[in-house]
Amino acid sequence: MQSWNSYFYNLIVVHEIRRGRGLGHRKLASPRRGSSGFRPRKRAEELLPTPRSWPRISSSNPILLGFVGYKVGMTHVYYINDIKGSSEYGKEVFTPVTVIETPPIIPIALRAYILGSKGEPEVLTDYWTPELPQEITRKIKSLKVNKDKLNEFLDKIKSNLNNILYLRAIIATQPKLVPALGKKKPEIVEIQVGGGDTSAQLNYLLDILGKPVNVTDIFKEGQLVDIIGVTKGKGFQGVIKRYSVMELPRWHKHRKGSRKVGTKGPSLGTPSYVPQPGQLGFHRRTEYNKRILKISTNPQEINPAGGFVKYGLVKNPYILIQGSTIGVRKRPLFLRYPIRPYEVPAEAPKITYIDLSSKQG
Repeated sequence: MQSWNSYFYNLIVVHEIRRGRGLGHRKLASPRRGSSGFRPRKRAEELLPTPRSWPRISSSNPILLGFVGYKVGMTHVYYINDIKGSSEYGKEVFTPVTVIETPPIIPIALRAYILGSKGEPEVLTDYWTPELPQEITRKIKSLKVNKDKLNEFLDKIKSNLNNILYLRAIIATQPKLVPALGKKKPEIVEIQVGGGDTSAQLNYLLDILGKPVNVTDIFKEGQLVDIIGVTKGKGFQGVIKRYSVMELPRWHKHRKGSRKVGTKGPSLGTPSYVPQPGQLGFHRRTEYNKRILKISTNPQEINPAGGFVKYGLVKNPYILIQGSTIGVRKRPLFLRYPIRPYEVPAEAPKITYIDLSSKQG
């Protein structure tokens, strides 16, 4: 009998709502606000996050699986659509693009990982380049390389080639080459090596150690990349802006506020999915399968009149990413080989026009 009463009550509620009249309370159900996959929504631990997983590439030649660049800004281009099956295939189409400045990176060390006693990867040893860049001490003040024992570390790696899980390069960026950043302290991250066997990867790392590596040595035009970075921070925000909940009605007893949720509910030992105020933005996020439309070493092809807003002029090699990317201007972004790619044409699309008009407004 109770179920029939609830059924007729719901019918009355729907009838009254359709007639534009409420019943003095909120609706009976609403979808969950926010994805639980992004919890906890807290500030990122580091400004340049590194990948937690790496793809496996089918290549006989070893290569670094990532690169680091600095976000410049956005513009737009026209290009010939080369996606077969698209309704605009072969036509000139418009697309916004993001400019990322990519000065050369310098591998300063190689690091070998083996399977530890707990069944998890652990560091076997590091082999550092004898001649470190001067700016490294700005980031790691206590770094001292014992040149007398470098050969011992290298021999330890060579003697354990069969036990090594993977090799990574410790690289340092060169922000001193980017006048817009106004800093000299480099970012130091690890980049895994893919392709070939372990012996070939070791020889590859020893060959590039201490030498500048350009973005053209890692990526090519037309391919997909994953972008890992930190989003634009917006501080501590309420539930209206943070979760886009509907504001409560305002009436004559409006003393407890309207930009809030009615009740948080009992969360007895379980996480509460009711929207609550807190940090918005400055989160670690990963964007998958962003296509590189252009890689160039000539900044004059992309610099608009008056430079990019709040950045200035590009002075180093750059890449054009189709669409928008996370982060604010001047923020470092980690570019990684795609971990779940889809099929795209191997050749780069033909760009017919790049907008160089002033972005100053």
